[in-house]
Amino acid sequence: MRAILAGEGKTLYFLARQFTAKGHHITIINRHPDECEALARRLEKSVVVLGNGSDPAVLEDAGARQADVLVALTPEDQDNLIACQVARQMFGVPRVLALVNDPDNEEIFKRLGVTEAFSATRIIATLLEEQAALEEVINLLPMAEGRIQVAEVVIGEKAPARDKTLQELDLPADTLVAGIIRGGDVHIPRGDSRLHLADKVILIGRPANFGDALRAVAGEEA
Repeated sequence: MRAILAGEGKTLYFLARQFTAKGHHITIINRHPDECEALARRLEKSVVVLGNGSDPAVLEDAGARQADVLVALTPEDQDNLIACQVARQMFGVPRVLALVNDPDNEEIFKRLGVTEAFSATRIIATLLEEQAALEEVINLLPMAEGRIQVAEVVIGEKAPARDKTLQELDLPADTLVAGIIRGGDVHIPRGDSRLHLADKVILIGRPANFGDALRAVAGEEA
């Protein structure tokens, strides 16, 4: 994979280091001369370009015409958006990803052609809401680039789902129970499947309403 990372700070460095270690061809765009010098010294297998990632001439120098993906990681949402739009429209980069500092801009970025917009604020808030004080959740995993959440939830004594069938659960839209683990056996559930104390439920859903799904199965503490 040939990737361009446009941004600054430690996140940029650690991401470039991880990709380089996996054998990917990485080009970094950074607008600070001191950081460029440090990045070039510490990441010998990466190419470092001084400039602004939203500048077409800088993207040209960084090899945007051959890139498979561009990731914009600057602290300024408008710079990230412009970098993605220029990379896609002028240079035909197939995938453009952007850090969104203001969570309210996520949907705007996607409507304007950004392949994937991700907000660190929203991701951290979602993890805190879903994991804090919820001992019943054993595993919580993001899949499909964060668009789907999968959790293993234990049915406790006070769980609202205890002794109910799946048809009786008040699950939000785009959420489903994919499996029930009981006594070491895995059961593929149906609508009339009933949940019992100590059952482990495999829950799948979208992040936007996954907290509501957890509360419907495990209780208000979720």
